[in-house]
Amino acid sequence: MRIKWKPLFISLAVPLTVGGISAFLTKDSMGEFTLLRRPPLSPPMWVFPVVWTILFAAMGFASYLVYTAEGRRGGKRSALWMYGLQLLVNFTWPVFFFELNWRLFAFFWLILLWAMILGVTVQFFRIRPGAGLLMLPYLAWVAFAGYLNFGIYLLN
Repeated sequence: MRIKWKPLFISLAVPLTVGGISAFLTKDSMGEFTLLRRPPLSPPMWVFPVVWTILFAAMGFASYLVYTAEGRRGGKRSALWMYGLQLLVNFTWPVFFFELNWRLFAFFWLILLWAMILGVTVQFFRIRPGAGLLMLPYLAWVAFAGYLNFGIYLLN
């Protein structure tokens, strides 16, 4: 398979930019977050930007694999559209959780995000199994984030 550099760059840049802007918008809330009681298994703060960067890069590469897949244009378009929508939902979660302190709302928003990621993952698997596999860590991390979100809601 020949690498298509422009689509690869765009595919990686979009989710990394979404994550970067979201992190920038919520950076002032991180000091307050460190003061909250967190549930067991909460990782140290440095883990979050590392994991999210890896996940955004993986989902970007997955979207590239789908975009460059041969055939099934309608399925690709639908999968990439849903992928974009879940990125938008992902973008808004930190605002709800960190900036607005809507912890319970943010938890239900994460459930919506998780369901959307599951849908995208299934669509990606159908088009290109490797792309679906790349989405699985993201799906697992968002489930874990739901545990942390709900735990923080209950403890604070």
